Amino acid sequence: MTILGCIADDFTGATDLAGLLARSGVRVSLRIGVPKGPPSDTAPFEIIALKSRTAPKSEAVAETTAALDWLRRAGAQRFFWKYCSTFDSTAEGNIGPVAEALMAELGTDQTMYCPAFPENGRSIFMGNLFVGRLPLAESPMKDHPLTPMRDSNLMRLLEPQVTRPVGLVDRLCVARGPDAVKAELSALNAKGVAHVVIDAVANDDLAIIAKACRDMPLMTGGSAVAMPLPMLYVADGTLSADAPKARAPELANGTVVLSGSSSAMTNAQVADYIARGAPAFRLDPLTLATDGAQPAIDWLTAQDLSRAPLLYATDDPANVRTVQEKLGTAAAGALVERVLSDCAVAARDAGARRFIVAGGETSGAVTQALGVTQLDIGAEIAPGVPWTYCQSDGHQIALTLKSGNFGAETFFSDAQEAL
Repeated sequence: MTILGCIADDFTGATDLAGLLARSGVRVSLRIGVPKGPPSDTAPFEIIALKSRTAPKSEAVAETTAALDWLRRAGAQRFFWKYCSTFDSTAEGNIGPVAEALMAELGTDQTMYCPAFPENGRSIFMGNLFVGRLPLAESPMKDHPLTPMRDSNLMRLLEPQVTRPVGLVDRLCVARGPDAVKAELSALNAKGVAHVVIDAVANDDLAIIAKACRDMPLMTGGSAVAMPLPMLYVADGTLSADAPKARAPELANGTVVLSGSSSAMTNAQVADYIARGAPAFRLDPLTLATDGAQPAIDWLTAQDLSRAPLLYATDDPANVRTVQEKLGTAAAGALVERVLSDCAVAARDAGARRFIVAGGETSGAVTQALGVTQLDIGAEIAPGVPWTYCQSDGHQIALTLKSGNFGAETFFSDAQEAL
C-alpha cells in the first residue's frame, strides 16, 4: 500500500523528491502525468510528476486534483505538494492556488510551506529565502525566463496567490523543537492562519519540521523537508522495515546529454563538459526556427554514442532574452523543447540507453517524447538528482532529470561515472 502520495509541479522536481525519499532504501515509484488506469504495481512512496509550474492556473489545479484522486485510490492518506526550492512561481500562482485546492479536497484548514534545501544552498530565515548567501531576489533566479523571482520574502510572494491568511513559524521557534512548532501551528490555526511558512537553515531544522508536521493531511515544500519522513514512518510502524527495495538493471552504455536550461549552474556544467573534450552541438533557437531539428539529428546520429555527445540550447540570460524578444517567450521555449525531444527519440533509436537531461521544462518534454510513464528511482548523482530506470519503446533505459541549478560543475561527467 502507498504510504505517502506526492505531487510535483515539474519533472526534475519530481525526481529530486524521489531521490531524497529513495535514500531510505525503500522503493519509490514516479509516474509521469496522472495515470490513466487504476492504481497497480504501487510502491510505498508514489510520486506523480506534472508539467504544471507555468501552466494556466485552472489547468494546474485540475491536473493536481486529478493526481490527488489517483493517489487516494492507491491508498495514500498523507500527501506532499512539491514545488521548487526557489519557490518558482508568478504573482498568480501556481503554488498557492494548487495548495488551496488540495486543502479543500482533503478537508484541512491549514498547511505548511518549506522550500528550504540546505544541501543545495537553499535556506529560509524570518520568512526570507536565500540561495547560498544571496537573497532570492538578488540570485540568478531574478532573471529566470519564465518565473523571474523579484522578492525574497515568501509570505509576500504567497499572499497574492491565496485567499486565506499567511503566517510564519520562525527559526527561533524551530530551534525549540517539534513540540514548539506544533504549538505555534496550533496557535496560528486558532487565528485563522491557513498558510504557514516555516524557517529552516540546516538539515536538523528539516528533521524537526518533518516530525512536527508529519501527521498533517498535506505538507508542501521543496523535496528536502520530505527527506526525514521515511524514517519517521519506520519508527512508528507506519512503514514496514522490510518494505520493497529498489533494483538497478543492466544497460548498454550509449549515452546522450540534452541541455535546455539556461541557469547559471547549467551554463557552467556545459562549459566544463565541452572543456573535457565532449562532442557538442549548440542549438540556436533562431536557426532552429528556420532549419528545424534535422541538422541536429543528422549530427547526433553521426556521433559515437559511447562518447556521450551533448546537444545544448543553454545560453546566458541576456542572449535568451534577445531570442525571446524575436520569437516570443513561449514560442522560443517550445521550439527548443521540441527539438531536444526529437533528438532524444533519435538517440534512443540509434542505441542510446542512458539519457542525461538538464532543465525542468526540457525534462518534461523529453520524458513525454520517450513515452515514459513510470520510473523506478536509483542512486543519487548529486543531492536531489538520482538516476531513474524506465521503459521506452520496449527498451530499458536510464534517465536522469536535472533541475537547472542542481549538481556540481562536473555533473555531466559525474552522472556517467555514477552509473
